[in-house]
Amino acid sequence: MKKIVLTPNPYRDKQFKFVQTALRQLSGCGAELRVCLPFDVDKSIELPKHITLTPLARDLPGADMLICFGGDGTILHASKAATRADVPILGVNIGTMGFIAELESGELSLLSRIAAGEYTVERRRMLEVTVHRGGAEVQKEICLNDAVITKGAVARVVRMAVYCDDVLAMEFGGDGVIVATPTGSTAYSLSAGGPMVEPDARVMVITPICAHDIRTRPIVAADDRVVTIKLDSFGKRSAYLSVDGGRAMRLGAGDTVRVARATVETKLVRVKQRSFYEIVGSKFKNT
Repeated sequence: MKKIVLTPNPYRDKQFKFVQTALRQLSGCGAELRVCLPFDVDKSIELPKHITLTPLARDLPGADMLICFGGDGTILHASKAATRADVPILGVNIGTMGFIAELESGELSLLSRIAAGEYTVERRRMLEVTVHRGGAEVQKEICLNDAVITKGAVARVVRMAVYCDDVLAMEFGGDGVIVATPTGSTAYSLSAGGPMVEPDARVMVITPICAHDIRTRPIVAADDRVVTIKLDSFGKRSAYLSVDGGRAMRLGAGDTVRVARATVETKLVRVKQRSFYEIVGSKFKNT
């Protein structure tokens, strides 16, 4: 291993406390260690002056591993850059639930296994989300968790039709719909009544949000399907698309959102070799 990049979330890892612990654990691994910010931060945030920060765009390509410190949102954000650079990512949870993270903040001693080569890399399927408006493609993104269409702040339903391979699967009015990967099945989709799915299952989950129709229920579809969501004409009402919890895009009447399996996959580093059911049990035991 030649280079490891560490990305702390300075809003959660104050003064890079956990990053500094990780640097000590990895000091004997023989790799070049770089610390990069995963996103721009407010100027009021005080960063430790004794740690040299380098540009992520420069150091991530060619790295052997990215270690990301934060909650699931931080790891999801970092996973896109890591996936594009074909770099495996190890998440350290300093948030709340932390389903995607491999380590908790108190388990940093296990980083010694990386130096010893005692880890595996697990591939996770991603989705490609495309928005079409008036016949033209206006946005395209990839996601590890989910694509979510929701109504605006006004308490009115939004009507939509969901197709699988151009065959109508559901048509309803409600608060929106979630299309999730198996990785994302334990996130918003679960809260909306969707099933938990093993991460290596070859499926995607379509979960309506508060559908005003007793016949509309979540669907587990094969991941080689193409899911198309067509928004009905809803006048001045607003709907929004958010991909992996990122900045919402406003959708207009007649817009179409296409969701299909992406050609790229996220690589997650595993050092604990736990089963999916052990992870679920540990995450929900105190909820």
